Amino acid sequence: MGLPTIPERIFMNGLIKHTGIALAIIIPLAAFSAYAATPPVNSAAKANVTANATTDKTSTETLSIKPNAIIHKSASVPTTVDSVDLKKYAGTWYEIGRLPMYFQRNCASDVTATYVEKTDGSGIKVVNQCKAQDGSAITAEGLAKPADASGSKLKVTFLPSWIRWLPVGRADYWVLARDADYKTALVGTPDKEYLWLLARSPNVSQETYAKYRQIAQKQGYDLKEFKLTPQTNQTVKLVP
Repeated sequence: MGLPTIPERIFMNGLIKHTGIALAIIIPLAAFSAYAATPPVNSAAKANVTANATTDKTSTETLSIKPNAIIHKSASVPTTVDSVDLKKYAGTWYEIGRLPMYFQRNCASDVTATYVEKTDGSGIKVVNQCKAQDGSAITAEGLAKPADASGSKLKVTFLPSWIRWLPVGRADYWVLARDADYKTALVGTPDKEYLWLLARSPNVSQETYAKYRQIAQKQGYDLKEFKLTPQTNQTVKLVP
């Protein structure tokens, strides 16, 4: 006796229903299992900051700002830099410090983020790494895409590659400030929940650190919980 024939419409309805149930389970698990040094963020921004040249080599228009030079100081949404050259932004960044973040709860030290432009034009490969308390390595890979032509706003996902086509799981990653040589950068989320200070070296000067803190505070970020990140090759001891 042969198997009963299932009408195509009934079959498709059942397939869609059970696929939806499976994804509802898989997506949260995939998102929460990943370590993301680049935030699952929810952000937005546009930054126009007036700059004056200083003798500090790391200073640029975004760093050498005057207290009254920040535009939209009291705006509810932070502002980004006018533009980011993603080719210059590519490479490895060391995390100097951050606001607490769930996906980084197991990262004790040596946090880095590496960005590599994909040759197929599909976006920017993101590789986040850190060391756990026991010294073991934690790695997460994601994909970033520009949200607009400025390059200062990125959409980032750490979902498994086979479900990245879904219109979910993308976080906003905004470059709030940077120096002219792409040696230091301040990245945050528009809801002001998450913030990262990044540098090309494990070390930044106390002056540079203080300037970025000032920028973050002027943008409305609460830095009471901001923590410095231990890096193995750090030689400069920053004062929080």
